[in-house]
Amino acid sequence: MLARSASSRQALPLRRLVFPGAPQLLPRCSSPGQPQPYTAASARGILTARPALRPWKRKRFGALLGFERRLATALGEFRQHDDIQFEGLPFEAPSTYSPRQSQPRHYELKPFNTAEPLMVTEPPGPRIVQRMNIYGVPGDVEEMLSIFDACVHVGRLDRAAMVLKRFANMNVLTGEETMELHNRYLRERLAQIQADPTAGKADDIHSWFELQIRAKALPPSSETVACLIKAALITSEGARLQRLVARYMDLLPQESALEHLFSFLGDVLTEKDLADISELCPAYNMPTDLLSTVNTDQANALPSGPSGGVAEVEKWLIQSTSEVPRVRPTPQDGLGLKMLQQTLSLFDRIPEGRDIASLTLSQRREIQSKLEKDCVDAALARWRLENQALLDMGLNTSLSGASLNARLYEWQTSLEAWLTDELKRVDQSEKASPKCKEDLDRCVYGPFLRQSTPARLAAVTILGTLSALATTGADNGMSLSHTINHVSKVAEEDIRSQRISKQQSNKGKSPSNNDRRPTWHQAGPQSASALEGSAAPTSLSDSNPTGQLSQRLANGWPLPIRTKVGAALVSALITTAKITAVREHPETKVLVSQLQPAFFHGQQLKRGKKVGMIQPNKTLIELMKREPKGYFLARQLPMVVEPKAWTRFDQGGFLEFPTDLVRIKQGERDQKIYTEAAIARGDMDQVLRSLDILGKTAWKINRKLLDVMLQAWNTGEEFANLPALEPQIPAPVEPDSSEDPMLRRAWLKEIRRVENMRSGKHSERCFINFQLEIARAFRDQTFYFPHNIDFRGRAYPMPTYLNHMGADHARSLLLFAKGKPLGESGLRWLKVHLANVFGYDKASFVDRENFALQEIDNIRDSCARPLEGKRWWLQAEDPWQCLATCYELLAALDLPDPTQYVSHLPVHQDGTCNGLQHYAALGGDSWGARQVNLEPGDKPADVYTAVADLVNESIAKDLKVNDRFAQILTGKINRKVVKQTVMTNVYGVTFIGAKKQIQKQLTTLYPDLRTDCGIELGLLASYIATKVFAALSTMFSGAHQIQTWLGEIGGRVCRALTPEQILQLEDPNLAPPTIKRGTRTSTIVKKAKENAQLPAADLTSKFRSTLIWTTPLRMPVVQPYRKSGTRTIMTCLQELVLTQPDRDDPVNRRKQLQAFPPNFIHSLDASHMMLSALECDELGLTFAAVHDSFWTHASDVDAMNGVIRDSFIRIHSENVIGRLAEEFEARYKNSLFLAKVYSASPVGAKIQAWRKATRMNMREELLAEKRRQVLLASTDPEEVAKGREMETPASFFENMSAGDDLVESDDLGPVLGLGSMPTAKHVYSALSDTSTDEDGPSGGVVSSGNSDELHEGREEAEPEQSSIESGTAEEEEQEEQQGEEQGSTPSAHLQQMIGNNNFAVAMTAKGPHSRGGLKTEVALWLPLTFPPIPPKGDFDVRRLKTSKYFFS
Repeated sequence: MLARSASSRQALPLRRLVFPGAPQLLPRCSSPGQPQPYTAASARGILTARPALRPWKRKRFGALLGFERRLATALGEFRQHDDIQFEGLPFEAPSTYSPRQSQPRHYELKPFNTAEPLMVTEPPGPRIVQRMNIYGVPGDVEEMLSIFDACVHVGRLDRAAMVLKRFANMNVLTGEETMELHNRYLRERLAQIQADPTAGKADDIHSWFELQIRAKALPPSSETVACLIKAALITSEGARLQRLVARYMDLLPQESALEHLFSFLGDVLTEKDLADISELCPAYNMPTDLLSTVNTDQANALPSGPSGGVAEVEKWLIQSTSEVPRVRPTPQDGLGLKMLQQTLSLFDRIPEGRDIASLTLSQRREIQSKLEKDCVDAALARWRLENQALLDMGLNTSLSGASLNARLYEWQTSLEAWLTDELKRVDQSEKASPKCKEDLDRCVYGPFLRQSTPARLAAVTILGTLSALATTGADNGMSLSHTINHVSKVAEEDIRSQRISKQQSNKGKSPSNNDRRPTWHQAGPQSASALEGSAAPTSLSDSNPTGQLSQRLANGWPLPIRTKVGAALVSALITTAKITAVREHPETKVLVSQLQPAFFHGQQLKRGKKVGMIQPNKTLIELMKREPKGYFLARQLPMVVEPKAWTRFDQGGFLEFPTDLVRIKQGERDQKIYTEAAIARGDMDQVLRSLDILGKTAWKINRKLLDVMLQAWNTGEEFANLPALEPQIPAPVEPDSSEDPMLRRAWLKEIRRVENMRSGKHSERCFINFQLEIARAFRDQTFYFPHNIDFRGRAYPMPTYLNHMGADHARSLLLFAKGKPLGESGLRWLKVHLANVFGYDKASFVDRENFALQEIDNIRDSCARPLEGKRWWLQAEDPWQCLATCYELLAALDLPDPTQYVSHLPVHQDGTCNGLQHYAALGGDSWGARQVNLEPGDKPADVYTAVADLVNESIAKDLKVNDRFAQILTGKINRKVVKQTVMTNVYGVTFIGAKKQIQKQLTTLYPDLRTDCGIELGLLASYIATKVFAALSTMFSGAHQIQTWLGEIGGRVCRALTPEQILQLEDPNLAPPTIKRGTRTSTIVKKAKENAQLPAADLTSKFRSTLIWTTPLRMPVVQPYRKSGTRTIMTCLQELVLTQPDRDDPVNRRKQLQAFPPNFIHSLDASHMMLSALECDELGLTFAAVHDSFWTHASDVDAMNGVIRDSFIRIHSENVIGRLAEEFEARYKNSLFLAKVYSASPVGAKIQAWRKATRMNMREELLAEKRRQVLLASTDPEEVAKGREMETPASFFENMSAGDDLVESDDLGPVLGLGSMPTAKHVYSALSDTSTDEDGPSGGVVSSGNSDELHEGREEAEPEQSSIESGTAEEEEQEEQQGEEQGSTPSAHLQQMIGNNNFAVAMTAKGPHSRGGLKTEVALWLPLTFPPIPPKGDFDVRRLKTSKYFFS
């Protein structure tokens, strides 16, 4: 067909483009005068009897149909990159551009209306779950949606039809949602008809419409009509064709039928189809000129497929022979390192010194896509290669000496064959009638296995299992639930990646084909009804019926499906995987080889319960125990092209592999839902932009450092922080068997310690081996680190192994790809940076600068002979970064003009205990502000030294009274002893954790202290810990009050019921009952009625209000700590009881409160970093960050320092705490919380007497108080008077002004906040703790961040508190009282412990339990109010503007 030119299209007469009687567009969600842009969802709008409202044309029709729109409408649809011709616009059209100076800057804080915070709710109502029917279709809505999606994707429409029919019988979806499923079904049915156009299949689709859609009164959409007409055009002819087309066209409003069909032009219908329809139904007035124009548009459209960059890349690549030495591999018989080397082999083909950055953008994207897709393919290639190598040598791969990769290929082929047979068994099970238990299971997991190939499923299963084994440790085996969860997660991600790649491939072949297809695995927009308190944008309108279903499917496979799929794969691996074991015969002592299973399934007793375990064969353990975890390595490499900009929750970062914006644990939905809603209404723009800025920072490898590091590494000796290849850790001599058995027990303990040290050193070397391999491969490349965030907003680079958040050696290997001349300022900062990384960072800037000049001879020697010379640089605190700075500084000084040296080295500016800086600013602490350099000073203040000085002063006072601990510790307390405890105190630390931290430092600094003094180090550490907390209480009094206030408001929220929850309690029919899976629908009403009689103890399970707040950058933070329920799932291996997180789970109050203050501070420092990134980018500065350490070029440090201070002042100049209080008042408005007063108080006695007279239970009191609050809020004076006359415990509390009688919350448990003083209870708890293992890097810090800990896969539920008047608080109070009886101070208690063993300490600490003399408490419902904000100190945050050492 000939295409007309663009000019001829523009000349088309207006009358030929305007349809007669076309109504003006007024979408449902818009108001008159505010037309909304066209969306694909609106084209699928449900058809009604009246003429349909006219949707906007697609973008490619803009040049044709734009003239018939009003000018304001056309301008409102402006896009910067639109290709619309503007010749037809009136000359007086106003400009769409605003003056640049009027636009808000990206780094300015946006105004935030605390009265209308972002609130996302779910529709109320019970979740109906029915039993699986006889056809193998489950009764859970989420499971049914996932199975339907899988069946449609693999073309098993008979199974998909069964799911649709069951949905119709259950009546749990809206008409729009049901029609979306029907349209998906019809599209795939249509695809089958196009592949095999027989009349029988066409009859099926027409019968389906009549019986399943029309007969059930479902509202057909324009997409439905387009599919039905297309089926008729393919298979029918003559009178039947005319009858069918006329019938389906009658479903469309005549005036707008053309627009509805045009919406699917190129997607379902073709131009010829439209011409045929116009001929069959001439009444619908299809203008032929318009059809010709559409043809021209499509003929002129360029395909968006591959650009031919691959061929150009292949020409550019060669088989390079680099002179850079190879990294000496650490012996490891697993496959992680070899897989990494296989993936990185692409870089060996790049000519030496050539940078991929010199290629075009499309070519670089091709290489990046290859890297991301290579992980599974690299594994298969490696296994096949080593297997074939053995066969070529005439060896059998079952030999015990064969490499693990060769064995894995045998596993792969066996498992692939088994899975092929299993898919045949799935077909048989789906056809079987009746179905046995195995048939029903296969009907569930079969569609998901079909989405991949047996070969790929086998590889993913092997990789996932070995990865899970490496994570948990080969010696100990792994729990079955953990293995199943890990394997199924890997399989789901791989299948999802394949589907996305396939969709992108199809889109490249036919650009218009997928424009309007539902994206089933991408998060859809939220419904407008889901947002409260905000003006939702167009994308949130309920005109998009696909939003909720897309959101459900975007959450991934439901827990039962994931478990059954994982169990089927793991069971298949256990059945097929074999390994050759060589053992000595017990009698003949001859070595015997035998083919044995590689894995065994059994059960172990843990905490009195049988737990399923997967135990690897001992031979496999020997091969795997030293293998570092991590197999999907290709997706964890730096990118060779700038990361994809973040636009949605799962759209950003890597090009091919979908990654979540927020790092959340599997199953947690709250943070994801809130984040998606915030993105949709534009609240997250600054956060997304800041992540893009961090991601576009270009890096390169420091070749000089890499050469030195490889030389040191390849010696195999311990060097700096590089562990030795074979660490020499002497083992103790085994005692004689006749000696004391306690000596042998101590020897065994020491042997375990030595083995753990050796294993730890080896694992560390394996990890560094990975990093060096990556650095060597990227040595000539420009690369990037995509970033995402945790739920608090803290940014992290997504590549796991090599990034700037790594250890000293990893940071030293990284340079900015872009260099800048030093200038005078940059040269000075380069000298200061050298002093900082050396450890001389507490001196003034002048002294630090002089330090570099004084050490110039050592600097030259370090650069000339880093390994053979004096090795001065190894004395540094960060030796590798020190050496990198030496190279940079010497290169500059050797120039005639050092200021002209082009520097690539990142220079750091670190905060002084950044958490304390935020607390000092919030509380206005002048003294605390001086200790963390918020106040200007001549030299940098050191809070750790200040705390150590206060501790020494306190010890000196104790020395005067001959305190034994003071006599031992005098002169031994320095900043190193207290540093870790001071840092972690800001983020919540238990006394046990503080004791362990200090004990570890004492062991390192004074290894003979225990022998010299004869006192356990635990007692000495506990004594010091009490002094540290006392010192902090005097330094940060205002911050301590803020932390206490945060704990109090958080405690009230976690014990509150929202108005919606109270309404459900008031109307039992609205309350979602707690029912077990498989409960019949008929029992739901009975369960709901039982809710009306809930006892007081069960009301605590209704506390579901998690703590939510908004950061200064308007990111919603949702704490994820809940008490998740469990679900019993039958699998082919065993019955599993798994944790299933849900938004309706009650909150874990203790975790919520322990984590709230540190998480709040983390959200502030994350906002500070992002604001700084935005402004630095605006100024043209290169910027990188490691939380509170900000990096830029030396020449730009002064500019960045100004930005850092401005951003901090900008945040704290606002009333941060006041805004939080206002947000909480709006977010939790009209809630009631459960408070407690002492029963002996006047109000307590009054309440008890009233209860004896009324006999009301807690639920009835709650509803009565709710009615009282409604009456008091009424505008009717009579109702207000009735409310005042009502008697409730809350009315007594208000009338008696009993605020001082409230009992403080005990939910914080053992955590000590900033400035909190430890009690005897804390001391006894710490001393009775006999564990010797460290709690991690912080030793007992409350886990408030994102971790890799599994939520699902545990085989026992976390116990829940079910009593309102909990005995736990009473027992803790009793222990404290008992401790007070034994001594007046913690020091006095510690004195009593001298000479006692651990058992005696533990028994003394616990003591006998007597309930005498306890203060009892009375619970009552009060309106949720918050205590007044603590008064702020006199420190003015603007003073830090002149503080040189705020960040230094």
